[in-house]
Amino acid sequence: MASSREIKRRIRSVKNVAQITRAMEMVAASKMRRAQRNVLATRPYADRMRELIGDLNARVVGHARRGTFLEVRPDTGRIALIVVTPDRGLAGSLTSNVLRRVGRFILDQQQQGRVVDTYAYGKKGRDFLARSGQNLQAEAIRLGDAPSLEQILGVATAALSRVQAGEYSEVYLIYSEFINTLVQRPTLKKLVPVEAPEDSGSGRQVDFTYEPNQAEVLDELLPRYVETQIYQAILESIASFYSAQMVAMRNATRNAKDLVRDLTLSYNKARQAAITKEVSEISSGAAALAEM
Repeated sequence: MASSREIKRRIRSVKNVAQITRAMEMVAASKMRRAQRNVLATRPYADRMRELIGDLNARVVGHARRGTFLEVRPDTGRIALIVVTPDRGLAGSLTSNVLRRVGRFILDQQQQGRVVDTYAYGKKGRDFLARSGQNLQAEAIRLGDAPSLEQILGVATAALSRVQAGEYSEVYLIYSEFINTLVQRPTLKKLVPVEAPEDSGSGRQVDFTYEPNQAEVLDELLPRYVETQIYQAILESIASFYSAQMVAMRNATRNAKDLVRDLTLSYNKARQAAITKEVSEISSGAAALAEM
């Protein structure tokens, strides 16, 4: 059994760790609320743009899709994968789940004979792709908790320009979708070719007037739509990170308190054993003196 001094030192160390994890939990909770507001505020815009793409796609019957992101291109044997991960850890299994999904996707594509070029948002994904020897083409890290659309355009433009040049037949996106505080789901989404939603027939149809014409508006809107999907994925990833970190730090704090309780019990047992041993030694000494 460890000495009472060693146990006391461990108790002090665990209490210090508990203070740190508690502070990180409170910071993550504060930032989580702000990140959730950002996600919920941008979802209606992304959904409305998707509806508009579907409406325009239905209206522009017979419009040539060649050269747009709606075009289903012949398989070139090379595709692009955009990976969105956090910059930091201490968020439970959030990052590992996303990276596991990335690894499975790349292996599946390679088995089909395709080359996968990767683009990374976030330090964790960038490090994983570089460490595993993937074809990392561009990266963007340290975007902060509230990135602007301009900050993400560099990597997005690098991938989309090669689609228009005919190098990629498809572009995919993997990120952590924010469901709620306790659930974050690794999600794979095809960005190009754009899969325009079908007309829902909900009856909420408005006869918009598009200038200069519907076809040109659709062509100009498609790149913005793809960029918006990437931006939305980054916001989803930020909200997922702080939610997962808050839960992980709460569990760590709870585990630290349980460990302190167990160590305190061990400390009391060790101290009681030391006292019993000292009393026994004194009694033995007194008995030896009495016999002399």
